[in-house]
Amino acid sequence: MSQLVSKWNYPTTVRFGAGRIAELPEVLEAAGIRKPLFVTDPGLANLPIVADALAVLDRAGVSYGVFSDVKPNPVHANLVAGVEAYRAGGHDGVIAFGGGSALDLGKLVAFQQGQTRPVWDFEDIGDWWTRANHDAIAPIIAVPTTAGTGSEVGRAGVITNEETHTKKVIFHPKLLPAIVIADPALSAGMPPFITAGTGMDALAHCLEAYAAPGYHPMADGIAVEGIRLVLENLPKAFTNGQDLTARAHMMSAAAMGAAAFQKGLGAIHSLSHPIGALYDTHHGMTNAVFMPYVLNFNRSAIEEKIERLARYCGINGGFDGFFQAVIGLRRNLNVPHTLGEFLKGVEMDDGRKATIAAMAVVDPTAGGNPIPLTEEDVLELLEDALIGNV
Repeated sequence: MSQLVSKWNYPTTVRFGAGRIAELPEVLEAAGIRKPLFVTDPGLANLPIVADALAVLDRAGVSYGVFSDVKPNPVHANLVAGVEAYRAGGHDGVIAFGGGSALDLGKLVAFQQGQTRPVWDFEDIGDWWTRANHDAIAPIIAVPTTAGTGSEVGRAGVITNEETHTKKVIFHPKLLPAIVIADPALSAGMPPFITAGTGMDALAHCLEAYAAPGYHPMADGIAVEGIRLVLENLPKAFTNGQDLTARAHMMSAAAMGAAAFQKGLGAIHSLSHPIGALYDTHHGMTNAVFMPYVLNFNRSAIEEKIERLARYCGINGGFDGFFQAVIGLRRNLNVPHTLGEFLKGVEMDDGRKATIAAMAVVDPTAGGNPIPLTEEDVLELLEDALIGNV
């Protein structure tokens, strides 16, 4: 484990290594933050890892506030409450501490607290980000405690519009945290279900970025190595949560996925987003459920690329071999094979399926799918996933 300690400046400054949460006061000073709002989720708020992090701040004499009203799929009401807490406390920056939900919401609080327009005006569409008051965006320190979204190195945050039940991606270059503390020891206490779901999210990011059309060899290279790290280390982290080497590799893979998916995502995510918005499912596990069905759907467009990927990962059998490796990984991580099993018998009538299909094809991630998606395609994928037809 001793060699897995580093400091990166790509895509932002990352202090990587077990125990580096002790550097939090130093990091705040480097970012110019004197009175941070510590944003986390309610599942972590009362756990020792949060208490220990706050104790680090206490010993350094740092004044801070804590906000933890964050849903697993953050909604606008959470953002409104977070902004109110930020302003009421006179804070000058954010520590986003936790999984993807806390990271996304913390980033958006730092962003929105200085804006006068609704957050929806900054959706990741065209140059909408230029509408924001750049100078009013507060600095962000990100501390991931899971290894999935990679939001700690991303320039966007995802939030659900409760009125439309749609997930929106809010983008601005300054949403990229100033400094990241990537301490794999913080993820050692993750339960197996969260380890599996977040790890499969990292895999989905890397895999869809690699499969997305377009020329971006840097993203492809990062994605390929991220996939290898997940395949080799996620089963170890799932089996033994205290394996810090596997945890470190997974934390790297999560950041790599987020760095790579600037190239694009695809149907795994465009299906997962409406399911998450409508049924409040775990995002990474939803991705895991859809993964083989989308791989199979895209086969004609990505077979050669997947064959190269399989060789790099030491998997025999080309596309079929890689496909079976994904199926085997899901099985070993107790991922439900069908959407019906995942939703635990929730009825999905034709009207709801049509709603999901309409939402999926306009989701921002749909445009990165190797095969252009139609509503008919989405309905077919839904049917396959519901009954396990691969």
